[in-house]
Amino acid sequence: MTRRYFGTDGIRGRSNVFPMTPDLAMRVGIAVGTLFRRGSHRHRVVIGKDTRLSGYMLENALVAGFTAAGLDVLLLGPIPTPAVAMLTRSMRADIGVMISASHNPFEDNGIKLFGPDGYKLSDELEGEIEDLLDKDIYAQLAKPHEIGRAKRVEGDIYRYIEHAKRTLPRDVTLQGLRIAIDCANGAAYKVAPLALWELGAEVVTIGNEPNGTNINLDCGSTSPKALQKKVHEVRADIGIALDGDADRVIIVDENGEIVDGDQLMAVIGESWAESGALRGNGIVATVMSNLGLERFLDGKGLSLARTKVGDRYVVEHMRNHDFNVGGEQSGHIVLSDFGTTGDGLVAALQVLACVKKLDRPVREICRRFEPVPQLLKNVRFAGGKPLEESIVRQAIADAEAELAGKGRLVIRPSGTEPLIRVMAEGDDRAQVERIVNGLIGIIGNVRTAA
Repeated sequence: MTRRYFGTDGIRGRSNVFPMTPDLAMRVGIAVGTLFRRGSHRHRVVIGKDTRLSGYMLENALVAGFTAAGLDVLLLGPIPTPAVAMLTRSMRADIGVMISASHNPFEDNGIKLFGPDGYKLSDELEGEIEDLLDKDIYAQLAKPHEIGRAKRVEGDIYRYIEHAKRTLPRDVTLQGLRIAIDCANGAAYKVAPLALWELGAEVVTIGNEPNGTNINLDCGSTSPKALQKKVHEVRADIGIALDGDADRVIIVDENGEIVDGDQLMAVIGESWAESGALRGNGIVATVMSNLGLERFLDGKGLSLARTKVGDRYVVEHMRNHDFNVGGEQSGHIVLSDFGTTGDGLVAALQVLACVKKLDRPVREICRRFEPVPQLLKNVRFAGGKPLEESIVRQAIADAEAELAGKGRLVIRPSGTEPLIRVMAEGDDRAQVERIVNGLIGIIGNVRTAA
């Protein structure tokens, strides 16, 4: 299905440039409100956001659309994406909305939608919304006496904090741990440090002074150098780096070394398997997860199911096949016993539970396998379909043949940016680098010539 608005994670783009304009945001509110206005009850929508300057603009536009469609709006303010998913269910809302572009720079923004069950909308529902957006939706507006009301709610972040805290085993506290946390100047700048402190940890916080334009700027899970420096500086036992909307997490060990999502899934999966809590006899990850993770799980008698890139596809496979641990190398960790989407804080708490239980340094606990050499590079393109060019298709076929039985090759367009992502992995690092660089050169030349 060709999509005009939705990508792999909602609608996303540069602020004040189509499709991230207030006009479209208002139309989204009307279209989604119309689609979910079922039954005779008073309908409600919860809206959260991260700390981007454009969040104010899009929030007000969405409020106009939803109230015009006859829905009441509850405004949560800056709050993590997983909190919006949780509160959509907890508050019996008909729809949940998160205004965020996740790990992207502040110039971008996005609209993520959750159904009443707290899960992201299906491709089919997003298709219905796209159809409505391209029609005359103003005929669907509510009658004057049916127009919705909007109000800002206070204190609902504490519901999420209590929810996150309850995911730790009852006999576990974080007392005795010095934790450095980087909130990426984003949505978790209030909730994450407070939750860790209430659980007993000594907390050192950075990335907690958002100003509307510094979200993800040289901080957070996509830029962890500041956290690595802080871990060394304060001699922390562990560092936790969230992204702008706090649905992903990267760990920094006591030596300042980065631990990615693959290692974290290995830690949690192995721990849950040993306690009998793991379902599906394995975990779910994407095609981008390291071959080393697959080999590690196989050695433990566990499986690795792979999906295409996007946490929504990981969640879909988990739901269809009864897995309760899944995620992405980037740090989206989905633990379906506790939530319906990636949750950086909850995933970090599960790792901290292992640290407390085993009473060993983070470096020992979080290095579960030796990653296979892997290289990922991006090629930006201005238009067209470079992957359909014959010279590119032949180069990809040749690379796959060379890696057969010794590694993997994954080439895909980004779902959120105009990029082609080229990833290869294998036991021979030099071979991997040569293959990726060769493909990047060919794709780049095709793009230039187009």
